[in-house]
Amino acid sequence: MSNITERKDVPASDKWDLTSLFKTDEDWEKALASIEPMAAELVQYKNKLGESKETLLEALTKYAKLWQTAEIVENYASLQHNADEGDQEAVNKEGRTQMAVVKASSELSFFDSEITAMDDEKLNAWIEAPEFKDYKIYIQKLLHLKPYILSEKEERILALQAESSETAYKTFSILENLELDFGTIDVNGKAVPLTQSSWSQFLKNPDRNVRKAAYERFYGVFEKHENTLASLYAGSVNQDIFETRARGYNSSLEHALYSNKVPVEVYRNLIDTVHKNFDTLHRYYRIFKKALGTEDLRHYDVYMPFTKDIETHTSYDEAVEICRKALAPLGKEYTDTLCDGLLNGWVDRYENKGKRSGAFSSGCFTGYPYILLNYKEDVIRDVFTMAHEGGHSMHSWYSSRNNPFMCYNYTIFEAEVASTFNEELVYQYLLKNAKTDEEKKYYLSMRAGDILATLHRQTMFAEFELKAHELVESGTPLSAEVLRGIYRELLEQYFGDAMTFESNSDMEGLRIPHFYSAFYVYKYATGISAAMALADRVTNGGEAEREDYFKFLKSGGSRYPIEALKLAGVDMSKADPIQKALDRFKDIVDELEKLV
Repeated sequence: MSNITERKDVPASDKWDLTSLFKTDEDWEKALASIEPMAAELVQYKNKLGESKETLLEALTKYAKLWQTAEIVENYASLQHNADEGDQEAVNKEGRTQMAVVKASSELSFFDSEITAMDDEKLNAWIEAPEFKDYKIYIQKLLHLKPYILSEKEERILALQAESSETAYKTFSILENLELDFGTIDVNGKAVPLTQSSWSQFLKNPDRNVRKAAYERFYGVFEKHENTLASLYAGSVNQDIFETRARGYNSSLEHALYSNKVPVEVYRNLIDTVHKNFDTLHRYYRIFKKALGTEDLRHYDVYMPFTKDIETHTSYDEAVEICRKALAPLGKEYTDTLCDGLLNGWVDRYENKGKRSGAFSSGCFTGYPYILLNYKEDVIRDVFTMAHEGGHSMHSWYSSRNNPFMCYNYTIFEAEVASTFNEELVYQYLLKNAKTDEEKKYYLSMRAGDILATLHRQTMFAEFELKAHELVESGTPLSAEVLRGIYRELLEQYFGDAMTFESNSDMEGLRIPHFYSAFYVYKYATGISAAMALADRVTNGGEAEREDYFKFLKSGGSRYPIEALKLAGVDMSKADPIQKALDRFKDIVDELEKLV
């Protein structure tokens, strides 16, 4: 640990350049201080928004300015904090920002409900005027939500309740990350601490006894708290159903999908189509079992690499050039913009003390679409991560340049498409340039694992969430026994007869943080399906197919996601893209079977 660089010692060339947001911290302070008076000025428009077209336009202009300011203030503080979580000044900045934003949100809770309370005919006539072009889509999307927007007083109550509604998740997070003690595991005679962050490494240990010991210890600790964990998740589900019923939706699934105009059939099609293709998934696990050379495949075995890691050394600059070559089907403007950003100011490149683990892209309307990496030269996976986050950032780059602020931001449903698209092109490039069968097997197994983790596994999670919410909606309370029963049945369905489970394998369902953001994970599965369909379309098509894809990247939040993806040439309201992705998975499994 002592070798990890302190943040203050990281060269400027390896850090993101935040001056595209604010030149100095003093400029940030001024912007933060401006949020409160801007909100106070907007409060003066209460009960007046419908007085005239001019009044509404004036208020909307100020409203957009406030939230554009809040966005860059939040982004600047958040990026500083993520770069060094031990930086107390950054922690303070983020806290002050959140307080200012929550205060402004609650003071302006009247805004949307007052607009939607206006006469539809009058409002629709006003927004057709040219001066409303920057706000037309925002208002149209508000009108879509109109049936479920409550009175100003009720909306204020829900806004004030927002913080307490997070209690179940916050408590789960504290329990999981701070209070559970997993002890140590003996590895080659050394007592190595088992933690949330080291858990995945234990499951990749070549010594099966180590994997087994870590698994039993990890889930044993969770099992001791099964009733607490079940109660917390039940609390989160009950909160979802409270909001659903308060607003008048038919179900919590409809509530979660409605704002993006995603039909509930999209969710159900995903689950049904994955179920119809279980035979390939089960065959994959049988091949995996053979590759591993075990008589019985256990749940603690599935995170082992299918094949040995290939030894690679790819410098950061070399990784950028791989991205440039792999993404060439997208044209020179795309690759030049991305690669210039990767090399000059968009990216915080390497690990430092206190830096958040993993990777993310954080683009906003103003400034660079920033990327946090923890790049390692000997991990080929990190090249894929660079391409993935680069996909998000380029999506932000195109959407912010082709839309006004109030409708530039794309949905999470769409977000995973642009990132996974890039991963698919990098995979195709590296597979094509593989020099040995071993290298080819490595890339095939990596891609199979990625599709499985993103399509099959997230669908299993999505099915668990749906079953849990439907049980409560039909009057069945969620206990530890009920939740574990649902999850065990799904484990057995998805993994098939090649797998032998432990008595507490079903505790996995009570430790996944994503479940506290209901009906979120399915977007990973739809995202990879759309991305694979589009990557195939662009690489095997011509200029027209590429331009269709750019129409999607440029649409930002100006369309609903299903419509935006139709522009690109893929219809996610049908099962076809899911089936094509599963067919692709089958082709990879066929290839792997020949090499094992």
